[in-house]
Amino acid sequence: MACNDENEPLLSGLATPRTQKTNGDRPKKRRFRRVRSAPFADFVPTDGNREAAVPRSGSIFGRLNPSLKKVALFLTLYMGLGTICFYTTRTQIKGDKTNGILDALYFCVVTMTTVGYGDLVPNSDLAKLLACAFVFTGMALVGLVLTKAADYLAEKQEILLVKALHMNQKVGELQVLKEIETNRVKYKFYTTLIILVVLILSGTIFLYKVENLGLVDSFYCVCSTITTLGYGDKSFSTEGGRIFAVFWILASTICLAQFFLYVAEVNTENRQRALVKWVLGRRTTNIDLEAADIDDNGVVGAAEFVLFKLKEMGKICQQDISVIMEEFENLDVDQSGTLSVSDISEAQIC
Repeated sequence: MACNDENEPLLSGLATPRTQKTNGDRPKKRRFRRVRSAPFADFVPTDGNREAAVPRSGSIFGRLNPSLKKVALFLTLYMGLGTICFYTTRTQIKGDKTNGILDALYFCVVTMTTVGYGDLVPNSDLAKLLACAFVFTGMALVGLVLTKAADYLAEKQEILLVKALHMNQKVGELQVLKEIETNRVKYKFYTTLIILVVLILSGTIFLYKVENLGLVDSFYCVCSTITTLGYGDKSFSTEGGRIFAVFWILASTICLAQFFLYVAEVNTENRQRALVKWVLGRRTTNIDLEAADIDDNGVVGAAEFVLFKLKEMGKICQQDISVIMEEFENLDVDQSGTLSVSDISEAQIC
């Protein structure tokens, strides 16, 4: 549950009593419609043929997301500044060296991702202080910026994954978006898992072919790298290997972090769905009706029942309801128990 308030009335002290209707005055069954401001309803416009047309100028099908431009800018600044600093102090860094600029860039990536093989290590006070500064800023960049970019790219790949799963079926863009919206976390998990497997295989094959490591040693080096263990006994030592490592280390370490994040999200979502299934599957008792009866008039309306079930599912709690009801009372200037255009206008003036 979201809050520990199961025994509290849903709208205690905030609900206005209603008059009880007799059986003869019972209204017909009402149909509940989608709210006009529902995000998905606004997202899918219709064309002249009354068929759903998915806009391709949004963040999914459209051009490069503005947030990715910021990520590219921050990453370029970090890598550029780090390369300049470590190239300037290259004589104060000892270890297996290939090319001055490449080694500086490689050392910057290894530092940012906290892999730390030990094949290149700072050997002076200045180099050590620079390494300390760049490891903290690099971790912040990975945690705050790059993971958001990875999440966005994972969402982009969900489209391809869903289409591949429904390859033999005629599925339009609207159906694809609905499927993704329903199982967003699950498809992110599958997408990241596929990318992670590809990165592990590509890293293993590259180390085996280019770095001339054994198959087991190649896989061992890949695992110690993407988990940021970086034992140091196996690493990228050739010039071509370090060019590959600059991109591969950054992508694989972030992908693994996102993978475990989605594992946790899938587990949480499954627990929430199990709770919802249990709440909707159990029989409603007289005690439940008494708890759901907000205005204590002996009957439970549709809105009261929905609130009670949402609260049982843990989707809302008493604090949420209290805040919303407080806002409603502030907007209900004439204290009629309903909101109108005049109420909103007067509330804005006040």
